[in-house]
Amino acid sequence: MAHTIFIDGEAGTTGLEIRERLEARDDLELILLGERRRDLEARREALNEADLVVLCLPDDAAREAVSLVQRPEVKVVDASTAHRTASGWTYGFPELAPHQRGEIISSRRVSNPGCYPTGFLALVAPLVRAGILPRSHPVSVNAVSGYSGGGKAMIAEFEQGEGAPPYRAYGLSLKHKHVPEMTRHAGLEHDVLFAPAVGAYRQGMLVEVPLHLSALPGSPSIEVIHGALSEAYDGARFVEVVDLEVGEAMTGLDPEGLNGTNRLRLHVFGDRGGGQARLVALLDNLGKGASGAAVQNLNLMLGLSEDAGLV
Repeated sequence: MAHTIFIDGEAGTTGLEIRERLEARDDLELILLGERRRDLEARREALNEADLVVLCLPDDAAREAVSLVQRPEVKVVDASTAHRTASGWTYGFPELAPHQRGEIISSRRVSNPGCYPTGFLALVAPLVRAGILPRSHPVSVNAVSGYSGGGKAMIAEFEQGEGAPPYRAYGLSLKHKHVPEMTRHAGLEHDVLFAPAVGAYRQGMLVEVPLHLSALPGSPSIEVIHGALSEAYDGARFVEVVDLEVGEAMTGLDPEGLNGTNRLRLHVFGDRGGGQARLVALLDNLGKGASGAAVQNLNLMLGLSEDAGLV
């Protein structure tokens, strides 16, 4: 018997992507409300009828939706920011740590990671866990995403408006909503300095963490950094650590290089024997950064093949 799934917010960018990944599967049955999706009672009924609910809503609306779920058996994946650091919720990044996948499997409340945090945490969390990067170390992250990460308003600005810039830095107040998520799940003691930007292309992103290796205990080499990442993701289905030799031959990175996939590719750049490194993550902000991650979590929570609908 197929599991029933309700996507609350299916008309949004992430919701549409998730629906596209799920509707062709014969092991799932989607509950679709159509024009009734704004009807509170219809939503309440669907939220309690489904085996699993995916929330693709603004933060306040996501909190309200959770309050409407009265049947304790209903499992929830929240794609909003609302519960990423909340008590009682499991962080939905299966590759984050050795225990993370098991926690997701046993949880009824899973918060989907943000797109920027996915790239950042993939690079930094293993280094903190290994003691290479001290928890007290000040960490900066620079990133650029396609405009789809900004939702309907930003998509309209770039696709329908006039005069949209080719590149725009934002989050200039240093109070971006992803900072608490990145800091907490990396295990850092000080807020991450986050410098995001948006480019004039639809989707795909690069997330970069620059490091002065000589400022770290023992002045680790790029080989040590690369080795820690390779060990952390050994056998991972969706995360790849690019060989140092391959990286040395590269002259650039295309932020759209993994679009349409649930893959995450990690690079370690720097001179061998030098004192600096550039750690760069490549992913699709609508794939591993949003809809793909939600489907991966859904699969784990329902006891299905983790890569179902993702390859």
